[in-house]
Amino acid sequence: MRRRSSARTCLPRRQRGFALIEALIALLIFMLGTLGLVGLQASMTRANSSAKFRADAANLASDLVGTMWTDAPNLASYATASCNAYARCAAWESRLQARLPGASYEISPNGTSGQVAIQILWTVPAEGSHRFSTATAINLNPSL
Repeated sequence: MRRRSSARTCLPRRQRGFALIEALIALLIFMLGTLGLVGLQASMTRANSSAKFRADAANLASDLVGTMWTDAPNLASYATASCNAYARCAAWESRLQARLPGASYEISPNGTSGQVAIQILWTVPAEGSHRFSTATAINLNPSL
């Protein structure tokens, strides 16, 4: 009589369960790659929002400079201390507060020379404080 050989007896003792170990190692490598991609996605999202805030700050500063150009005789009204009382500056401030988290600003116009320095600060909770600064000269042409 012939004996039936089973799959278990055909494999040498040292090779049993080797496919399971290979599958677990492949799963571990796949999980590490996936975690790396998730981390990269989070980093890219953070960088994208940071770039958006910087672009918003530059756009808002440019908007304020344009407003000052059209209202050059009232340049002193745009100073940080009196900005809330002047309608055009107050409207700009409300746009600033709506677009940048924790925004504050400093505007330093010189009414005689037309030099203006604008500094916009904002705070992102997980990243800390950021700053955008610009300076320009407004033509104080008295014939306008």
